[in-house]
Amino acid sequence: MPEHQTIEWKESWRDEYLKWICGFANAQGGKIYIGKNDDGIVTGVVDAKKLLEDIPNKISNFLGIIVDVNLHTENGKDYIEIVVYPNSYPVSYKGEYHYRTGSTKQRLTGAALNQFLLRKTGITWDSVPIDQITTNDFRNDSFDIFKEQAVRSRRINKQDLDLDKEELLNNLNLMEQGRINRAGILLFHHNPERWIFGSYIKIGYFETDTDLRYQDEVHGSLISQADKVVDLLFTKYLKADISYEGVTRVETYPYPKEALREAIYNAIVHKNYATLIPIQISVYKDKIYIGNECVFPEDWTVENLLGKHNSRPYNPLIANTFFRAGYIESWGRGIQKIRESCKENGNEMAEYQVRPSEIMVIFHALHTQDNTQDNTQDNTQDNTQDNTQDNTQDDILTEKEKGILAICKVPKSRQEIIELLGYKSIKSVKVEIEHLLNVNRLVMEIPDKPKSKNQKYVVVKKKESE
Repeated sequence: MPEHQTIEWKESWRDEYLKWICGFANAQGGKIYIGKNDDGIVTGVVDAKKLLEDIPNKISNFLGIIVDVNLHTENGKDYIEIVVYPNSYPVSYKGEYHYRTGSTKQRLTGAALNQFLLRKTGITWDSVPIDQITTNDFRNDSFDIFKEQAVRSRRINKQDLDLDKEELLNNLNLMEQGRINRAGILLFHHNPERWIFGSYIKIGYFETDTDLRYQDEVHGSLISQADKVVDLLFTKYLKADISYEGVTRVETYPYPKEALREAIYNAIVHKNYATLIPIQISVYKDKIYIGNECVFPEDWTVENLLGKHNSRPYNPLIANTFFRAGYIESWGRGIQKIRESCKENGNEMAEYQVRPSEIMVIFHALHTQDNTQDNTQDNTQDNTQDNTQDNTQDDILTEKEKGILAICKVPKSRQEIIELLGYKSIKSVKVEIEHLLNVNRLVMEIPDKPKSKNQKYVVVKKKESE
């Protein structure tokens, strides 16, 4: 049996293997065999009796957990089996958190550590409260939209919505002991990016993968973004075929509106907002890509996603509010609804590309004709930002480079960058930092000391004339 997710072989015991045990306890559990080589062949251990006493004591003292330590014999050679069970609470080794994934052990830092700790302690990311913000900081428009949609969907009675902002937030579990949580800010505040950067949606029209013609950004509360982005797609980015049934004018769009709406709402609800990366919608002549950063349940596969499954939202508070507003279902039927809508409209089935921390939905158009609106030049001038050149540059940056720019609005050292973004070492961001320096998107805080350990990097500020 080869090494895998739950099996590790070691020829002799070393105290550093406590990190491996820590990793197993924080993941799905597993077994470590002491006295086997990399091929799983028993090589034996020296003084097995002493190890049977030392190993359990060290595990208890350093990790605070209990494991099974068993002695086995094969062909006259002793070897030890350490059985580690998955732990309900985070397990640390000398203040470090390790995690078993595949056949490797990883030390958790930065965003990955935060995500792990939240999951293990039963706290969801969107339930964390934010200090120094009150309902007086919120405008009424998003609350009005929610109330209108909730009544229309008949998921909340009209009389139950005769509430002020604080009462409504409390009823939706978006406040705790007077403090508004992340979900409440994202859903209803007119500028959630003051606290949660990247909580917006980017839309771009591409002639080719490298030829971006125009783009827009949809900002504001998630409640307001939901309708704005769908309307923008169908008024600016897509063109309907016109036909007549008798004297009745019929408009046929290249994509089913219900399917696109469902995919966009799913992206908003399930997005991992801690990545600081916006949802991105790329429109082409014959296809649309909707991509967002997300966190899948550990035991899920693509088959789970595409088949019938229970609803397990990463942001349950955001999902509940969208459900109450009638935007989404609560039964995990979103993908099935998208497929049914594509089938009814005559489109190919939407495709799904799933990566460890990202999902991409691809829609194929009914026709290969130009699906953009006429006079887009005038529309583009009205709707795109003045800093077109900088926005275009952003679209050719890697996601890692965009993440670096997002956190370097205030000076950060390389060590701070890798910890905040959850990377393993300075080497893992060295190429990106050098590229951002070369294209004048980052600048060193102390240019005459480029090799200083305290050197920090900051985003290049635009000149006022720009």
